[in-house]
Amino acid sequence: MDTMVMHWLDWVVVALFFALILWIGVRSGKNINNSEDFFIGGGKIPWWLSGISHHVSGYSGVVFVGYAGIAYTQGMSIYFWWAVNIALATMLGAVTIIPRWPRLRRALGIQSPTEYLKMRYNQSAQLLVAVSGIVTKLLDVAAKWTSMGLLLYGFTGIPIWVGVVVSGIISLIYIAIGGILADLWTDFVQFMVQIAAGLALFIGVIMHLGDYGLNFFTVFQSLPEGHFAVFNAGRGQGSLSWTLLYFFVIFFSYSGGTWNLAARFISTSDGKEAKKAAMFSAGLYFIWPFILFFPMWCGPLLFPGMDQATAEATLYATLTNTFLPTGMVGLVLASMFANTMTMCNSDANTISAVLTRDILPIFKPEILQASGKQSLWYARITTILFTGCTVIVALFSDYFGGVTGLILTWFSALLGPTAIPLLLGLFPQFKHCDSKSAIASMIAGLGVFVATKLGVSLEADIALIAPLAVSFVVYAGIGLYNQYCAKQPVKPEIEKLMAALSDKNA
Repeated sequence: MDTMVMHWLDWVVVALFFALILWIGVRSGKNINNSEDFFIGGGKIPWWLSGISHHVSGYSGVVFVGYAGIAYTQGMSIYFWWAVNIALATMLGAVTIIPRWPRLRRALGIQSPTEYLKMRYNQSAQLLVAVSGIVTKLLDVAAKWTSMGLLLYGFTGIPIWVGVVVSGIISLIYIAIGGILADLWTDFVQFMVQIAAGLALFIGVIMHLGDYGLNFFTVFQSLPEGHFAVFNAGRGQGSLSWTLLYFFVIFFSYSGGTWNLAARFISTSDGKEAKKAAMFSAGLYFIWPFILFFPMWCGPLLFPGMDQATAEATLYATLTNTFLPTGMVGLVLASMFANTMTMCNSDANTISAVLTRDILPIFKPEILQASGKQSLWYARITTILFTGCTVIVALFSDYFGGVTGLILTWFSALLGPTAIPLLLGLFPQFKHCDSKSAIASMIAGLGVFVATKLGVSLEADIALIAPLAVSFVVYAGIGLYNQYCAKQPVKPEIEKLMAALSDKNA
């Protein structure tokens, strides 16, 4: 299908929106005095802002590109394996892992999610988690830039690589200036815009269904065979077994295994605020994705004949240009731009914290004692460097299986081995798991992933969970050996930390 040509008024709306985003970045920068302000907002972020940011961080151009293609070709199952899974996983995280993040900041004064690992395990484990996580996010963010390029192509016909580069440059400006405060407030603004644009498209499609001999209720009866099913057949993506196993990947990811999400909770004042933020985000995941996906589900009835690749590139642009008036098209595009950029920027902000607080001090220890302005300089430079690298990877995304390949294969597989020692290390039940547990679990999990890439054939559901599962077994197994066989004592400082993390009042 041909790409669209946007009206000049739509371009004006996009330009005004980006001007607003840049203004937020500049304004936020005036409240940034040191790295603590830049990375975690001084630990004073309110629960509702943290919750909205956590929720918005699940949306990017990937939803409107890769997931649009899936919604078009597979139907409603994506709502259950993606949105409902995230909601339930976040609710579970809210009563288990998530409140421990602000407690960790209060106990140790951390600014990055991995900063505590040096004390919890040792420097080698900290470095391995940090490097592995940086590689993981490199791929994740690259997928989002790629999706942004595809969206811009679908709306305007501009080459994909131009969209990737332009998105990277614009976002880099405001995140390097305003840090996490700019990220959080742009999350809030773009969520408001997304609600307006998403509801407009939802209502616009419903109002025009009569032109196709349909209404809201008959749509679901008229969908292609299998599109109304909760789960897809077999054991592939969207199947019952795949969905259940993907829940565990999502649970670790949205509870802080994905570092930018951990940063949202670290930035809250205490465990109660973090829990409220997570519950708020989970509630939104039950409602908002249904509204967003509905027009995509209607796609096969409104614009039949697309394959998945075509739907990824043009479906959302086609829906928008067909059913929304001039001006609203630009608002939708601006919203999707902002969605993607804020996600990428939150990742860049968190990775910068890991680089500045965890990796660079190995080679230059005085960084941790740097003055406010100097620490801020390090924070901004590392943010710029990481973002630049993600843009480069995005330009070669086809080598990694495109958008959905990067997200569902590479990112999901690489997340587990880094998340296991990071998150389980927060629990007293795993206090006997030491640096050997952490390092061995990561090597084992990553080894399984490499094996699948070298030709070891596994069913799709097993391949999805295998790296995480193997990491967990190795991590817990060595911990049990330390506890019951080696009778290895737990260091006093770790016992003290476990007590602080379990304090319900902190």
